[in-house]
Amino acid sequence: MKAMVYERTGDPSVLQLVDRPVPDPGPGEVLVRVAVSGVNPTDWKSRRQGPLPAGWQTPGQDGAGVVEAVGEGVDQALIGERVWVWEAAWQRPWGTAAEYTLVPVRQAVRLGDASFELGACLGIPFLTAHRCLTAGEYLPNSLRPGALSDHTVLVQGGAGAVGNAAIQLAAWADACVIATVSSAEKAQLAAAAGASAVVNYREQDVVEEVHKLAPDGVHAIVEVSPARNAATDVRLLRPGGVVCVYADDGGDEVTLPVRPLMAPNARWQFVLVYTMPKAAKAQAVVDVAASAAQGGIRVGEEAGLPLHSYPLSATAAAHQAVEDSVVGKVLLSAGE
Repeated sequence: MKAMVYERTGDPSVLQLVDRPVPDPGPGEVLVRVAVSGVNPTDWKSRRQGPLPAGWQTPGQDGAGVVEAVGEGVDQALIGERVWVWEAAWQRPWGTAAEYTLVPVRQAVRLGDASFELGACLGIPFLTAHRCLTAGEYLPNSLRPGALSDHTVLVQGGAGAVGNAAIQLAAWADACVIATVSSAEKAQLAAAAGASAVVNYREQDVVEEVHKLAPDGVHAIVEVSPARNAATDVRLLRPGGVVCVYADDGGDEVTLPVRPLMAPNARWQFVLVYTMPKAAKAQAVVDVAASAAQGGIRVGEEAGLPLHSYPLSATAAAHQAVEDSVVGKVLLSAGE
């Protein structure tokens, strides 16, 4: 099989397309023939920093394809199923930037009739967004239509991959969703994703605009840039509200005022999908799969998530596009 591999950390030039034997699934594993692989920031960050659990690494946490073989203890009926894959390369060498990947069976989820492109977009961004929408004291533990019907959610950075996922999931759960963006073009994407209102933070006062829609504040803030937005977030939380931080764009330290957050019993929740509680992650997988099956998740520019497709041989260019913060979702066609 063809697989993208790196044997040392560094810039995209360390990525090499090689031929490898198709691996055999071990106990509890499935072998998936990958159709489409999703590229996430984790992929280029891991490529630069390591570690290399087997002395080599095929990148790619997310993907979609067809189960071709199963290991001991796995139901044979899964063979031939169309699935989406999540966290393939987390502490494992077999990522999705290859014609085949190996994952534990729980990390291969039935995709149904949805496209492989949609399946390859579901993993890390949507599981992260799910956690951000369920980690607060006054947020539901799971998402479904109506679960957030009496909630207002602010998504800071609504045109990013996680921001898009948060808007789509929150809208599917019937929240009032407000998104912030930095341009008119990104505003169109956030609106297409399902945001009820969009604020251009470069041209408008975010606090003033959000308070017009949510005078008492918002229940949850999905935060991409805590250092830059902390002062704004503090002013926008309602009592019992939560700021869910999933990235450190704009700075790796944040300063918070104690009393303005203590009085409303506010919460700051930090989110890393790879190490989030197992029960929360399992529920996220169930809910994301349900939303996709019900049409609550879409991809493409009409859904606020432009797709940028590369052949497997151009993985280096795909990594560079994500590292350069291209707007939308970068995909690899593994079946080139």
